[in-house]
Amino acid sequence: MKFLVFVFIIITSLGHVVHAQSDFYDISETRNVRIYFQQKNWDALLDSFYVQGDEERILASVVLDGTRFDSVGVRYKGFSSVSTERKKNPFNIKLDYVKNQSYQGYEKIKLSNVIQDPSFVREALSYEIARNYMVASKANFANVYINDTFWGVYTNVEAVNKQFLADRFSSKENTLFKGNPDDLDLNGENSNLNNLYGLDSTKYEHLYDLKSDAGWGDLMTLMSVLNDSVELLDNVLNIDQALWMHAFNYTFVNFDSYIGYAQNYYLYQNNNGQFYPILWDLNQSFGSFRLTDASTYFRGFSVTEAQSVDPLTHLNSFSVHPRPLIRQVLSNDTFKRMYLAHIRTMMEEYVSNDLYYERAKTIQQLIQSDVFSDVNKFYTNADFTDNLDVTVKDLVDYPGIKDLMLGRQEYLQSYPGIWGYPMLDNESVKEANDSTDVTVEVDVGNRVWLYYRATDNAKFEKVRMFDDGLHNDESNNDNVYGIRVSNTDLRDYYFYAENDSAGAFLPKRAAHEYFSVSSGMDLVINEICASNGSIISDEHGDFDDWVELYNNSGVSIDLRNYYLSDDIANLAKWQLPGVGIDPSGYTLFWLDNESEEGDMHANFKLSASGESLYLSTKSGEIVDAVSFGPQTTDITYGRILNGMGDFTLNTPTPREHNRATSDEQNTLSYVLYPNPSDNVVRLLFNQKTSGQIDIFNLNGSRVNDQVDLSNAWSCKYDVSEMVKGIYFLKVSTENSVLTKKFIIK
Repeated sequence: MKFLVFVFIIITSLGHVVHAQSDFYDISETRNVRIYFQQKNWDALLDSFYVQGDEERILASVVLDGTRFDSVGVRYKGFSSVSTERKKNPFNIKLDYVKNQSYQGYEKIKLSNVIQDPSFVREALSYEIARNYMVASKANFANVYINDTFWGVYTNVEAVNKQFLADRFSSKENTLFKGNPDDLDLNGENSNLNNLYGLDSTKYEHLYDLKSDAGWGDLMTLMSVLNDSVELLDNVLNIDQALWMHAFNYTFVNFDSYIGYAQNYYLYQNNNGQFYPILWDLNQSFGSFRLTDASTYFRGFSVTEAQSVDPLTHLNSFSVHPRPLIRQVLSNDTFKRMYLAHIRTMMEEYVSNDLYYERAKTIQQLIQSDVFSDVNKFYTNADFTDNLDVTVKDLVDYPGIKDLMLGRQEYLQSYPGIWGYPMLDNESVKEANDSTDVTVEVDVGNRVWLYYRATDNAKFEKVRMFDDGLHNDESNNDNVYGIRVSNTDLRDYYFYAENDSAGAFLPKRAAHEYFSVSSGMDLVINEICASNGSIISDEHGDFDDWVELYNNSGVSIDLRNYYLSDDIANLAKWQLPGVGIDPSGYTLFWLDNESEEGDMHANFKLSASGESLYLSTKSGEIVDAVSFGPQTTDITYGRILNGMGDFTLNTPTPREHNRATSDEQNTLSYVLYPNPSDNVVRLLFNQKTSGQIDIFNLNGSRVNDQVDLSNAWSCKYDVSEMVKGIYFLKVSTENSVLTKKFIIK
């Protein structure tokens, strides 16, 4: 059994030493980004694109920590942070604008100009905190030069794009939206997920920015369920990720978000059909944005009022415009207790112990000399130093981070539902033939659930646990709760308990962190490519051999303790670098015999005619190996099932979930509700659908008159005359057949 443990990295060196292959977003290092424009009027060109609302780019060359990229595309980034009157504007750099090129796998660089934050630390610090609890970007700082002139210190934030999605979700082609209105309406609904216009997706195109090839039907389904059938919400939304996002925004007073003008977030639909909200644009966290909370302080609020903003204001007060992602979710008492439990965890781990402040000071020390040299920054050196503690006044007040959080802590520590929570401890799993007995000890709680899943990125299922002596839970009423589940269903799990006042998780950061039953193979060789013609290039543009490692466990693994080799007589041929691989994460190494190119490049190559590859420990123990025959160019050899199955020919999926070459991707999905039903069942499709609907009983006999669909987003079917029982509803299209079970009661 494994448990995710987060280790806080304390920066002890404040210099700017650049390590060749450390992660581009390592918070302990300031990056050097040099942009070279050929056009002397480059700034006028970018200004004109911005004024016209045009996302056109101009060609430039960029050097990232000494590595040069030509023919990249550059434009300004953002909206309110750009001004034609300013010299220091934010940049969006697309490395693969003309050529297929990337740096450490990153194809887009987003540089923020640190406006509306005299302290400089709000954005990077906020992302660092958020990543402990939810899917969020990495961030650090970069010294930006334009045509060799120092332009200033920028925040360097990882883009939410296909590479980001592949790293976090093992998929990248699913539906992705950004809550980003074309024209922000300060008195409107914006991207609030209210279904104001029904299911006509064209009415929402100015409010949501579609980042994937398709997906309007998926968004319409989410909005319909969120507003009209919230009891089915778990099917289409990762509720826990939404709760963590709300908890972060209210704990650290980040109101330039869904809370305020309903913007600055992404929605990605994972393979399990659930949308995951993803935070974005955190430069005005810690109370820098106070224009509205869309509720009590809809006209804006002061620093003092920011300290006591009610985390349940949209339940306890009113919403100027609907906020269904808050009100609909938190109207459920259990979800409300979960949400307050998440606030408690953030308070305990970052606020009550002043860790947020210590990290802010450390980050400031790292960048101080560069900030003092930045003649284009918007604030003075004294503002930079002072704003960690006290309010800096400009056109608005930027609260001192510590001053704000001291008041926030005082307010939240006595908030109802934060305290008086259950205590969970002594979790246990014991295998018994084909099943596993799971127990946990709970004090001050009377309702306990186990959340569990069988594979990574699957939806967590839940089951009630009992303290009655009848569920392998020891004795009746001894505070030990138990349940028995199938071995095949249990790999990752966590616990939630509540009483009438408050709730609590074990582990506290669930479901972002969880327990895992060891598969016996924590770190594995997941995919190899011995003949790379055009799949993916390294940072130098070379299409070399590569290997993908995968972490099956529930804890991060330090790879410096492992070796790769193609020679069983020399298992220590190449030691892996000191990088970590996250739970259910992927890391790719280049097997190109060019170790001088960096830490991610091995000192040997693979043979396309066939050989063996070994993964071993320092002690010489082989933990995984693969032998392969002649390989076909641009066809890889990978594990199916991902991370644990046998090797087979694979559609290339570097840093993603493996899929066999024969797999066909089924793009159609739909939600069927209510289920059970005694009147009408409704279908909501993720895309316009043409085909037919058939209903069958348990004997396999069709019991309905065939229903034809023609470019339909939804469909209703009357079941009021049907006999109660179990039925199967089949949707058949030209390319897909999907069947769901439903019950008539």
